[in-house]
Amino acid sequence: MERKRTLGKAIGPGLLFAGAAIGASHLVQSTRAGADFGLALIAVVIAANLVKYPAFSFGPRYSAATGMSLLEGYRRQGRWALVLYGAVALLSVFTIQAAVTFVTAGLAIALLGVSWDPLLLSVGIMALCLGLLRIGNYRWLDMIVKVAVALLTLGTVVAALAVLPRIDWGQALWPSGALLSNTANFFFIAALIGWMPTAIDLSVWHSLWTLAKRRDTGHKCTVSESLIDFNIGYIGTAMLGLCFVLLGAGVVYGRGITLPAGAAPFSAAVIGLYTEALGAWARPVLGFAAFLVMFSTTLTVVDGVPRSISAFIDRWQRSEVEGEAVGASEGRNYWISAVIVSIGSTIILYQFLANLKDLVDLATTISLVTAPPLAWLGHRAIFGPDLRDQDRPSGLMKLASAVAIALQAALSLYYLYVRFL
Repeated sequence: MERKRTLGKAIGPGLLFAGAAIGASHLVQSTRAGADFGLALIAVVIAANLVKYPAFSFGPRYSAATGMSLLEGYRRQGRWALVLYGAVALLSVFTIQAAVTFVTAGLAIALLGVSWDPLLLSVGIMALCLGLLRIGNYRWLDMIVKVAVALLTLGTVVAALAVLPRIDWGQALWPSGALLSNTANFFFIAALIGWMPTAIDLSVWHSLWTLAKRRDTGHKCTVSESLIDFNIGYIGTAMLGLCFVLLGAGVVYGRGITLPAGAAPFSAAVIGLYTEALGAWARPVLGFAAFLVMFSTTLTVVDGVPRSISAFIDRWQRSEVEGEAVGASEGRNYWISAVIVSIGSTIILYQFLANLKDLVDLATTISLVTAPPLAWLGHRAIFGPDLRDQDRPSGLMKLASAVAIALQAALSLYYLYVRFL
């Protein structure tokens, strides 16, 4: 009984990870994968989740083992590591927040059937998220995301099961034409991998959420408890990625339907997947669930980005003390960062108002290219001297991490070669 009580206090950061991941990567990219390629990219989705597992697990493991954030693990490698992290993170923070906010605004417009300006609505959503975080801090974030993830998970699994009989398995598994017959297909697959299940940046956010949970509950979770929480969120996230591929393959693929590029029309098409799979009742129920989970994604990103920036500034100035409320949302640096990132995200949104797909592809591709150095920094931190032998991952996990970094680096270099040479 005591074990269950302490584990219950540890559950939360893993679901925040799921809430952040089950956003544009799933509703947009996974749906497009199924709609355009049938089930041919199922293996890609599975492989991406497996390859990134070590890097994502190192964030909560490091914080649970040391009581400090993964950024402290970077700092102890030398200031060069913080500089590398800062440069890499700077490339992605604005596009990540812009992309998830734009998808959320599109879902709201499609669900309500209104013709609001998506840019103004996106700004309003970011402002609402900042207001909620100002009032409730981590506790509200934790509560909202748990409800959103539970609702969308249930609805999406049921919808995916409902469309299984509609899939032409022969055609969907082996679509006509070579998958990599043109560079456009390759670029989409690269973008799909970039955010499947999400950007590597979230390993740092996850470590900070682990510390925030510890601060709010007073419970210092063990490494095993932290990994159970992480695995629940990660496995659930991977399963939902596959479910959205099934929805796209079962409802759109092979029917001559092209998913629209605009945020609101694309979101309406996604809601239509539920309606066609389950009936008219699914539109308001699961449409709201999809909006709620995208809102929770935006909320976690609006929190995670300034939280990591605030922690980065702290680590640049001084070393971290175990149990310190690193990157706490009450700090001045947090709020200054939140406002700056929101303004920058709005500028990016203005440039991509007509094309949600291009914005998501840009954000996901940046994450693809920046993943290897971030995974490498996490690898060095988790296998460094900060952790006791019993808290370090196994030798097999060390090998898996090294192979994963090599694979991600090779894909990123090949992508850059194809794109620019």
